[in-house]
Amino acid sequence: MSRIKILSGWSLPGGSTLAHINLCNMFNKHEIPCVFYGPHPWHISKCNGAFLQSADFEPDDIIIYHYLKYKERPPFKKFVLSCHETDLFPLGDMNFGQPDFIHYVSNSQRKWHNVNYPYHIIPNIVADLDKSPLTEKRAGVIGSIDRHKNTHVSIQRALDDGYDEISLFGEATDKSYFEEKVKPYLEDAELCVIHEGHVDSKQEIYDYIDVVYHSSDRETFNLIKAECDKTGVDYRGVESADTDAEYWSEEEILGKWLEVLEISQ
Repeated sequence: MSRIKILSGWSLPGGSTLAHINLCNMFNKHEIPCVFYGPHPWHISKCNGAFLQSADFEPDDIIIYHYLKYKERPPFKKFVLSCHETDLFPLGDMNFGQPDFIHYVSNSQRKWHNVNYPYHIIPNIVADLDKSPLTEKRAGVIGSIDRHKNTHVSIQRALDDGYDEISLFGEATDKSYFEEKVKPYLEDAELCVIHEGHVDSKQEIYDYIDVVYHSSDRETFNLIKAECDKTGVDYRGVESADTDAEYWSEEEILGKWLEVLEISQ
């Protein structure tokens, strides 16, 4: 059987990294050999992961690559570009390596890129989560802290709605934005805005809060909305964060990947 190798130029905490961890684990659970290679160590303990520079290749490998650029198609059995971004990886502005097809996670994302190239839309896996117990009135803002996510807007919206305890779950990936827009809230002694950082357990996050504020300029999949639906936590998003993403079962996602990669079990 051919080996699946997921190659990414980003493997720190974030939506794309979690998507690739889940995808790698799904393949291996169904006895389809898969390794997720990335430049950062965070993913390694969470799946069959390794550093990108350690990747070795065979001609019959199936390659799913993300956030990487190739000038031409390498001689692999399958070569698939998996796109999880919009502005950060605009396909119309680059030579993306002549993959067999492009994988998008939603149709709205495909429309935004607007490139004439073969594609398949396969949504991300949404982790199984339990209904969260009733909590004290506590708001959460989930995701990377950067200008695109508009973390400060979510904080202010929560404050305007009367929440006096707000937890931020995510890494500060844009330091200047964090210092300018978010840190003043953290340092205001009259407020209770706490930066919790990245928390691996999604269940732990949703069990701690009763509402999520989401104010990003654009989303490709909006995993947070799907997770709120599963846990029963109130989701208060803005229109710009909405997508037309579909949410499939793991069996449906596996079946589609096997179909497009031409893998038989």
